[in-house]
Amino acid sequence: MSVKVCKFGGTSMADGNVIRNVKSIIDGDAERKFVVVSAPGKRYSDDIKVTDLLYKCHAELLSCGSCAESFAAVRARFSSIVKELGLNFDISAVLDETQARIECEQNEDFTASRGEYLSARIVAEVLGAKFVDAETVVFFKENGSLDGERSYRAIAAELSGVERAVLPGFYGKGVDGRVKTFSRGGSDISGAVVARAVNASVYENWTDVSGFLACDPRIVQSPKRIKRLSYKELRELSYMGANVLHSDSIFPVRRANIPIQIKNTFRPQDEGTAILPSSRYVPSGNLVTGIAGKKNFTVIFIEKSHMNSEVGFIRDVLSVLAAEGVSVEHIPSGIDTMSLVIDSHSLTDAKLNKIVEGIKETVAPDLIRIIDNIALIATVGHGMSSSVGTSARIFKAIADADINVKMIDQGSSEMNVITGVKNEDYEKCIRAIYAEFFNREN
Repeated sequence: MSVKVCKFGGTSMADGNVIRNVKSIIDGDAERKFVVVSAPGKRYSDDIKVTDLLYKCHAELLSCGSCAESFAAVRARFSSIVKELGLNFDISAVLDETQARIECEQNEDFTASRGEYLSARIVAEVLGAKFVDAETVVFFKENGSLDGERSYRAIAAELSGVERAVLPGFYGKGVDGRVKTFSRGGSDISGAVVARAVNASVYENWTDVSGFLACDPRIVQSPKRIKRLSYKELRELSYMGANVLHSDSIFPVRRANIPIQIKNTFRPQDEGTAILPSSRYVPSGNLVTGIAGKKNFTVIFIEKSHMNSEVGFIRDVLSVLAAEGVSVEHIPSGIDTMSLVIDSHSLTDAKLNKIVEGIKETVAPDLIRIIDNIALIATVGHGMSSSVGTSARIFKAIADADINVKMIDQGSSEMNVITGVKNEDYEKCIRAIYAEFFNREN
């Protein structure tokens, strides 16, 4: 029998009633053998996610030597979940042990990971399944990246012959023997790691939406749902802000050609979105698959005559940013010009001034100019590379909306076009591109 790995996000763990839905979903398909869970998310709009409560615990611990006051909210949340489920489970003892270990470890990653740990303990009780602590089977390398091969071997060995198991997402063990977490949303990666380890037939990612939408529904009313997309399209869209799934979660499953299915915990009957490897991907026929973007980028524009003939010019410029620990998102260039597109959140005024002075000293540009408050919008789709005039349609739609384009960057795969506009034009630009490709015949 084939095996499915299911990851359930924070909204799926929010309270006891929702966890009952999770149990029904798992029980409804015998192939759903292994479950990865997140920490409880928000129950209502003003609620606080458990992971955020745990970060408060760590801050209190550092300042007061105890996290008792902040942990009280965590304790109340999990106690309420167990009570709602009617479980015969001594959650108080588990919470006491958890608080004691938080105060002993004094490690932010360990503290933040306890939401997933406690969720998994409860869900394992609900399902009558084996609890497997991620700390014992997921490992990180010295540089902080996933130690994939070691993790896959450990998980496969631990789950061999197991009928059903629950694992906490988001964390594992570092080379120092202490708990280490992925970045926020990293439970998606944990689920993919488990799927790869057991050679799952599909990795189901259960969340609170019925798949990917063609663009942000807060900008375009009722955008179309994407029925299927490729790994590459997922990476492009996730990187540019489509946050249904962590963009790094495809790496563990990609080499094994394991598809990902996005499903809705609250509407399990909905088809969702299939994310497929190249060998199984059949284009939908649409030129554009989706549109996504982010605000608040800074552009450093550099001009110098005969720049193209100076060996190592780009390397020298990038070395200045590397020295300041700043990464570059895009580098559109011309024969005598180049632009460095940087996430503004990674810059302070002092750091930006230091970078500018470093570039002046290193490569002596004729002109250097700073353009801030830039939004980047990615128009993504496999169909774009095989159709003449797609870029022209994008820029005509933007021009018709009376929007001035500040930057253009098209990938060599011709699967995406990045457009830079002012922050204030961001929403209008997305609506214009969406209308061009989704409100008309492609």
